[in-house]
Amino acid sequence: MRTIIFNPVSSKKLYIQIYNQILSEIEVGTFKEGDRLPTERELCVLFNVSRAPVRQALSALELNGVIYSRQGEGVYVNNSKITTGSFQTAFFLKTISPEDIVEARMNIEPLIIEFAALRANDNDIKALQKTINQMEEETKAGVYVPETDEALHKQIAEASHNDLFIKFMSAISNAMKQQEMWHFIRDRTVTRPEYRDINFQEHQSLINAIKEHNAREAVQLMISHMENLYERYWKA
Repeated sequence: MRTIIFNPVSSKKLYIQIYNQILSEIEVGTFKEGDRLPTERELCVLFNVSRAPVRQALSALELNGVIYSRQGEGVYVNNSKITTGSFQTAFFLKTISPEDIVEARMNIEPLIIEFAALRANDNDIKALQKTINQMEEETKAGVYVPETDEALHKQIAEASHNDLFIKFMSAISNAMKQQEMWHFIRDRTVTRPEYRDINFQEHQSLINAIKEHNAREAVQLMISHMENLYERYWKA
């Protein structure tokens, strides 16, 4: 196998640049079908980036059928025929990246919940309580239902009584639904048993802070929830 020299990547859409460079190396035969790719840690060093964009790039390659993973063994080349100009690659370039989604959520949702805690009325709290009860039942049953999670965050935005915040959350939700890779990584991380209980407990704490109209506590809890979400998605 020839020496691999990856080009430095800029900060814009890191995972797409990493995706294209790895795919290019597969196309020219540096990695052949059945070959194991460098580990995530090795790729981080080669590209001089954090784990998040490397994981996203590998997830995109796996979604496209270029590679496959073996639990505890590594990632292997599955198909070297997909090109950088393929429809799927073009689709990834056009959709909002998981990086953008996480960045938006980490910055906007603490602000939204601050106003929700200050403005939530009895009807808002009843709706939130109903949804958190549903999440509790699902958690006890050993399942994670993304729609319930989404509904809870939507209701928090509605409790802010700010139409623009509600539209922001709607846009974020739509972006998550359209991004296949978001689903792919989510299904490999936050749906895992060790995270379901933690996920519910974090949401329960958020709702409690809103019920108590404790804006400061709500903001801190949401910041922590978003940071934990980032950790689960990209570092789990």
